[in-house]
Amino acid sequence: MAKTSVLIEFFHFLKERKKLWLMPILVILVGIGLILVLVKGSALAPFIYSLF
Repeated sequence: MAKTSVLIEFFHFLKERKKLWLMPILVILVGIGLILVLVKGSALAPFIYSLF
């Protein structure tokens, strides 16, 4: 099963079960995760980690 089909199925589940209020939470969590991964090796890392 392709990863994209899992994501599509997950979005259909959210739409069908009226759980669309979870989308902003998921977007924020993914965004924070991407920021942490992208600045892991940079000079900003100590400042980002101190926020959490």
